[in-house]
Amino acid sequence: MTGGAPLPGRPDGAPLIPDGLDATVVLLRHGETEWIREGRFQGSAETPLSAVGRRQAVLAGERLARPHAPPALPVPDGLPREIAHSPLGRTRETALAVASAMADLGGPAPLPALRPEPGLREIGQGVWEGETADEIARRWPAEIGGWRRDPLAAHAPGGESLGEVDARVRGALARILDELGRDYPRGTTNRPQVHGYAGAGQPSGQPWSILVGHDGVFKVLMLALLDLPLAKFWSFSLGLTGISVVEIRGGRPVLRAHNWTAHLAPIEDELARAAAERRAQSGAL
Repeated sequence: MTGGAPLPGRPDGAPLIPDGLDATVVLLRHGETEWIREGRFQGSAETPLSAVGRRQAVLAGERLARPHAPPALPVPDGLPREIAHSPLGRTRETALAVASAMADLGGPAPLPALRPEPGLREIGQGVWEGETADEIARRWPAEIGGWRRDPLAAHAPGGESLGEVDARVRGALARILDELGRDYPRGTTNRPQVHGYAGAGQPSGQPWSILVGHDGVFKVLMLALLDLPLAKFWSFSLGLTGISVVEIRGGRPVLRAHNWTAHLAPIEDELARAAAERRAQSGAL
């Protein structure tokens, strides 16, 4: 555990991932928002999904409702145990699209619980929230430069430090992982570990959950899950409605997929056709 404070419900020094846990965590970033479309910093401010963002959320929901349709996502059989989401509106709306897609499939199994998780809220960006990148660069050049070079040493005026975010993310993860481990037998790493060989996949009935959040907070969450230092903050990134999968085998985290966005192909195809039509009308090659 790289965080300094003890985790909720655990003694100081206890690991973030419970010993022997077998589970899978799926991360889903929200869809495009109006502020993203306008090039504005969001942070913890409320900004609604754009029309494109709502379509992205629907497509992501359909993908996660049928995760084993080819190309299959590396998640266990059955429905997730819960869909935990940041309490902000853009993530709540994206999570609702996933839950709706699963409900449309029907079936006898109970639907996953839909739960707001405060620890998944996006990093607070203080006075930068609502400002464009150009305006921030003009008014706070030293601060934004420091944030991009060394995010441990600098952050938005009035915003959250990475240490503060890490503490709440770890608390949220502790709750999520404890729920995944409830009523499921502990596993072991003493089994095949290289995929492609028999026995290396998830055990039958392994629990899994979907977390719907933000690029910044998911950077911190990935580092926490993989036990990497916060200084590696810029090492991970998720596109809009990008999907990542972390499998936990006998308490050991394994990154199985990162930033899958193939479900957005219908939108990308439409944009490509529209661009081709504009070129044809203009006579450009």
